[in-house]
Amino acid sequence: MSTPVLDVRGLAYAYPDGHQALFGVDLHVHRGERVALLGPNGAGKTTLVLHLNGILAAGAGTVAVSGLPVAKEHLQEIRRRVGVVFQDPDDQLFLGSVRADVAFGPHNLGLRGAELDARVMTALEQVGMAEHVDRPPHHLSFGQRRRVAVATVLAMQPEVLVLDEPSSNLDPASRRELADILRSLDVTVLMVTHDMPYALELCERSVILHDGTIVADGSTRDLLTDDALMARHRLELPYGFDPRTVGPAPGRAPAPAAPAGPTG
Repeated sequence: MSTPVLDVRGLAYAYPDGHQALFGVDLHVHRGERVALLGPNGAGKTTLVLHLNGILAAGAGTVAVSGLPVAKEHLQEIRRRVGVVFQDPDDQLFLGSVRADVAFGPHNLGLRGAELDARVMTALEQVGMAEHVDRPPHHLSFGQRRRVAVATVLAMQPEVLVLDEPSSNLDPASRRELADILRSLDVTVLMVTHDMPYALELCERSVILHDGTIVADGSTRDLLTDDALMARHRLELPYGFDPRTVGPAPGRAPAPAAPAGPTG
């Protein structure tokens, strides 16, 4: 089998206060997969994600991205390969224009001039935000800012896109637009979410993390319809949502057009 894009083996981690957050986690994600990482609060999801691009260093075990170990000497390349989109877009947008924010990462890699401009515009076109390139981010709606935050990561041409609660605080139209964007991308996706319908819509595979260990790994539909498994790990479906009645997750979609006006 091909080398996993994400290869986590025996990962364990304890915080300085002694709290053990991860206990021997094994996770293997291959190119093109879209995987939902599910689990209750405190399960260790954020701790796991922060190991994927070297923000945290493993206490035990290993993490590799397309065969490259996540280690101090490789951090610049690892952080290009693994892009993290945080839950709050304002954690990623801090410059005076959309263009400047999206250009920030590639500029730090040494891109300049026409090559940098092309990289910025390509990333914004992927998220349907090219027409807003010269606007200040704080003038955009929340949903538009989240799109731009995704573009700042796509501009680095990552192999893996990690999204932390991508559907949170979005209105229904913005939620659907972001789903269309994520389906259109030719990139491996790991999505941390409590939004079970979104996981089912976008990810054929899900992994459940509980108390620092992976307790289930399989078809999203199979996991969400296992009532005993869900109850055991404090996962609940929204009222009225029945995964048994929802069709299969669609494949990649065409890149979306920009919305007519601000949303969510």
